[in-house]
Amino acid sequence: MSIPDKPDLSSLRIERDAPVRAASRRALPWKYIIPVALATAAVIVILMLRGTAAIDVETATATMTYPSQANAVLTANGYVVAQRKAAVASKGTGRLVYLGVEEGDKVRKGDIIARLEDQDVVAALSKAQADLEMARADSQDAVTSLERQKALVASRLASDADYDAARARAGRVLAGIRSARAAVEAARVEVENTRIRAPFDGTVLTKDADVGEVVAPFASSANSRGAVVSMADMTSLQVEADVSESNITRVTVGQPCEIVLDAYPDRRYPGAVHKIVPTADRAKATVLTKVVFSERDERVLPEMSAKVSFLAGELSAAEAAAPAVLTVPGSTLLERDGSQVVFTIREGVAQETRVRTGARLGNRVEVKEGLAENDIVVNRPPAGLSSGTRVKTK
Repeated sequence: MSIPDKPDLSSLRIERDAPVRAASRRALPWKYIIPVALATAAVIVILMLRGTAAIDVETATATMTYPSQANAVLTANGYVVAQRKAAVASKGTGRLVYLGVEEGDKVRKGDIIARLEDQDVVAALSKAQADLEMARADSQDAVTSLERQKALVASRLASDADYDAARARAGRVLAGIRSARAAVEAARVEVENTRIRAPFDGTVLTKDADVGEVVAPFASSANSRGAVVSMADMTSLQVEADVSESNITRVTVGQPCEIVLDAYPDRRYPGAVHKIVPTADRAKATVLTKVVFSERDERVLPEMSAKVSFLAGELSAAEAAAPAVLTVPGSTLLERDGSQVVFTIREGVAQETRVRTGARLGNRVEVKEGLAENDIVVNRPPAGLSSGTRVKTK
């Protein structure tokens, strides 16, 4: 039995370089795979977010609140208004030759604020006074003649007709004196009409005319001025607040109030309801309520905006002096895992935030940690709200 020859394997060769080159041509480098994967993931996330509908929520703001406001039954907005004010004008018509005040000047009742040109009325007064002196001189002669005629009639040296004529002349002269006196008073009034005086103690608010301009009562001409200055009695300042018709039953005359001005938000002014105007504003459905300041402050000026808190009772000294604290409505708080949380809103996304609370001030709760002033939070959070949920305000 013959043994077969061994197969010739010399023609079989493995080309090791050829597969490697083919694979290298087909494979995508890693430096391209990673960015493509990240971009694809980002697109998927964006599409998922766009497909998620935003939830409608109510919002509230974290604000600074004074502890005394826990005693408030109602708040209203208003403005500081002087109850005694006037646009001071002239009774006569003429050119303004003197103006002695500027904005902010304090004046006393009767002080001359301004003066009109008065040469004509001063001359008329001088003539009236001269006529009075002439009438008085005539009266002396008339009285002397009357006494002389009376004596002559008694001695039967003059007739009754002469006596009657002397008596009639004396009567005419005395009547002329009274007429001259009246003319002098009328001329003095005309001169006084050129003097513009302060009607009461107060402060000049605005200057409405300048020296050289024509001033006329009621500004009867298009080229004339009516009021010269506007002034107010700064001791008569009150806050006029608009109270809703539905809440006016909560307000009574004499009720204690707390006033906060927008110009001085850290200063609280005690006050009381002075008057409830017995009519309503049909357009706004409000009733005007006037609140007086319990103490005077020179910094309070007319037309400043104010917020009035109508209190249920008088404040204690501690409540009046207590500083403001950060608060949110109690309806914004939830309890999660034994902690108090709220949902803050930033860029349209709700975020659960843990807070540390303090005292309750009416319907608001003090927040000691976790929030800052003016943070927007979700009020009455709906069931199922969680961090990362897109929201929009109602």
